[in-house]
Amino acid sequence: MSEAVKTAVIYYSSTGNIHRLAEAAIAGAEKAGSQTRLRKIRELAPEAAISSNDAWKAHVEATTDVATAELEDLEWADVVIFGAPTRYGNVPSQFQQFIDTTGPLWSQGKLADKVYTAFTSSSTAHGGQESTLLSLYTTLFHWGGIVVPPGYTDPIQFQLGNPYGASHVATPGNFPGETELEAARYQARRAVEIAGSLKSGQAA
Repeated sequence: MSEAVKTAVIYYSSTGNIHRLAEAAIAGAEKAGSQTRLRKIRELAPEAAISSNDAWKAHVEATTDVATAELEDLEWADVVIFGAPTRYGNVPSQFQQFIDTTGPLWSQGKLADKVYTAFTSSSTAHGGQESTLLSLYTTLFHWGGIVVPPGYTDPIQFQLGNPYGASHVATPGNFPGETELEAARYQARRAVEIAGSLKSGQAA
């Protein structure tokens, strides 16, 4: 019997929308039989900026028990699911800083041949969501990763309308609803199932 697929959901969230999608992705991966790790990317914003936004401050305080992402989490995983809000059509600086520390793993080939997928959130519909995911996927191609977007491979994707990854419009007080959460769960299940097929083929 082949070893269970290992999935790391690594995300950055300021006010909690991406965090909720990350939890849904964990649930989807576990439903597919995967071992999982939920990891948040270290907050780099100054305390004054965080304190000036009640939702941001509340989310930081509410997630102190979530472990911080480390390079070892990337090395451990067969599937890496990234979550990041959209900032001007790209990932935020906190997320990019984490990506910029991966050189030692990349140079040893330890990021290649893993399954990757990603999700995002923005304050307006299509407000850079697609370009954020595509920009991130460019990095994963550089690593030699196997990028697995959800595409339109499940009915939930036709409701969501974004084939690149689960996404959410983060207007004030509008947290991800069931459509967005189910899309994140489905995206994770799909990534785990494809990784499982790859592991089975390698073991044969």
